[in-house]
Amino acid sequence: MMNRHKQILDKLAREKHVEVLELSKELRTSAVTIRKDLRLLEEKGLLFRTHGGASLENPYVNDRHVNEKEKVQTEEKKAIAAAASKLVDTAESIIIASGTTVLAFARAIQPKDKLIVITSALNVATELLRHPNIEVLQLGGYTRHSSSSVTGHYAEMILEETSCNKLFIGVDGIDLDFGLTTTDITEAHLNQKMIRSAQEIIVLADATKFGKKGFGKICELDQVDHIITDKSISPVLVKKLRDQGIMVTVA
Repeated sequence: MMNRHKQILDKLAREKHVEVLELSKELRTSAVTIRKDLRLLEEKGLLFRTHGGASLENPYVNDRHVNEKEKVQTEEKKAIAAAASKLVDTAESIIIASGTTVLAFARAIQPKDKLIVITSALNVATELLRHPNIEVLQLGGYTRHSSSSVTGHYAEMILEETSCNKLFIGVDGIDLDFGLTTTDITEAHLNQKMIRSAQEIIVLADATKFGKKGFGKICELDQVDHIITDKSISPVLVKKLRDQGIMVTVA
């Protein structure tokens, strides 16, 4: 059993997330035994159990203030933002959701021609106003202090009357089974409206967001067209995403 536990932990150290069925096949033991192993390892504080597997980090994320989030994974966010900015074409209309990664993306945009941007984030709108050729439609509604963004009926009503080329969205969690999540249910609902208003869904998320869940579900993974992440993501995870038909860019 000790040797099996070591193999599980070694695989987890390499891939950040493991699944029961994969471990069962690789270690040639039953899924029931693997689940018992994971429970014992969790009791020792060596991992966190998730739906169908385990993770090195707590899979449940809490709401944190945007100023606090902005200090984390800064270089990774800049790399993701630079890669995402190359996807912005001339004469497009795009939606930019809220979050520190999409804020970095807004700072990286350098449009040569007219660009229309719809955003729920006050800090994103302020950043884009530096560019005279960007027209900003700021969604209205209740302002969330922690995210510096608006939510609610008025914001959703505007989105129901718009259609855009692309949505650039940040998330708090990406789970292969559960999909995209954020910590706030009202923001998740607004994100759902954004998805319906866009032809292409592009997720900007550093590698720490994978294997985690927030309280509010945004959508299933099959609604995502493209994920841009950083180089610390597990190659195994990249393959799983691509096998689901999602384009993955590692910045």
